[in-house]
Amino acid sequence: MNPETARLLIELNRRFYHQFGAEFSATRQRIQPGVRSLLTSHIQPHDSILDLGCGNGEFARILAQTPFAGAYCGLDFSLPLLADADPQPQRFPVQFRAQDLTQPFWGVSPGFSLVTAFAVLHHIPSHPLRLQFVRQALALLAPGGKFILSNWQFLNSPRLRSRLQPWQKANLQPSDVDEGDYLLDWRRGGEGLRYAHHFSSLELAQLAAEAGFRVEESFLSDGEGGNLGLYQVWRAAESHPGDIP
Repeated sequence: MNPETARLLIELNRRFYHQFGAEFSATRQRIQPGVRSLLTSHIQPHDSILDLGCGNGEFARILAQTPFAGAYCGLDFSLPLLADADPQPQRFPVQFRAQDLTQPFWGVSPGFSLVTAFAVLHHIPSHPLRLQFVRQALALLAPGGKFILSNWQFLNSPRLRSRLQPWQKANLQPSDVDEGDYLLDWRRGGEGLRYAHHFSSLELAQLAAEAGFRVEESFLSDGEGGNLGLYQVWRAAESHPGDIP
């Protein structure tokens, strides 16, 4: 995929989440089962969490119902979703910031014990931009920290397969995009289009290795069949610049 096509797809998603942010937020009033399972298995009470693509802040609201007492920072580029993220419970420090995660730097300091990216990476077009994204996540982790991500497995659902649209609707040709790239429609509060990439476990493992991570855990969850989200836990494969000797 050339950079101009990637730019067009980023703008397509930006328009979608600006126009339909309120309607999308209304469908995201609870966390997914896979995220809920991680609350007890991977999140400690005093973690410092960087939540990439935090959306309407539902993850932070759920954290406030647990013994969590660390710090939380959420980044997202959708102003309508961020508007729904406030007000938040003040049991622990919470910060939300508008940030385009397809850019190379996000304006936050390193040292997070946990970086999350739930349903985010599949919206980032092109291998170079995805590699930049996960390398930045690695740079922001404290030594021994974890990167937890989920990716939409929409091809596992016949209903979601029916939402796939031809690339011509976005003024693109199939030859313009990469294998695994899809265009899906939206029908709530109007008609919209979103770009998403369908990851395999192998593709994610290759991306993790190239970025300097190793995949520590992988599982499927969410949806009626329990297979609409592919969750993984990554750790640094070896020392990185933030590590203490």
